[in-house]
Amino acid sequence: MATDFLGRMLRDDLPNPNTSPELFDGILTRRAVAFLIDCVIMGAAIVLVTLVAGILGIFTFGLTWLSIPLIVPVTFIAYYAVTLGSPARATLGMRATDIVLTPTRETTLDGWMAMIHVVVFWISCSLLTPFIILIGLFTPRRQLLHDMIVGTLMVRRSPMVRHWQAYARSGDVPG
Repeated sequence: MATDFLGRMLRDDLPNPNTSPELFDGILTRRAVAFLIDCVIMGAAIVLVTLVAGILGIFTFGLTWLSIPLIVPVTFIAYYAVTLGSPARATLGMRATDIVLTPTRETTLDGWMAMIHVVVFWISCSLLTPFIILIGLFTPRRQLLHDMIVGTLMVRRSPMVRHWQAYARSGDVPG
């Protein structure tokens, strides 16, 4: 069984970029476009929630206005936890660009792992923006820094469905 850069065991059924390059074609560009789509969606949600909090603040004598600094981080974390933690394992932007998040270790992708993924993503983005993008150019599976830390892999959805079906036909069931 293979290991990642921290020595943790990887799943046996992970796609290989040499035998399944269609899973990784244009993945970094797709991720960037998906991120922009998600930022527009989250921006609209943040404006809406801030507007509601502002109006409610009038009726609560400003008490609701105390929640306004929490709106941005809570919205980001909730959006990613709900969308990435769903059975689709993709945000709305990721669905639009045909990509999906897959765990690389013997774990399931749930809401908690999605929240950890987004927190590590935003921390790494704020500290090492050019580095996390450059690292994706040199990893065989086009993983970014936060993907390697959390143990996830981003692949194209439509070829991945065919990959899982072929894997299931071979007698093994992916974890």
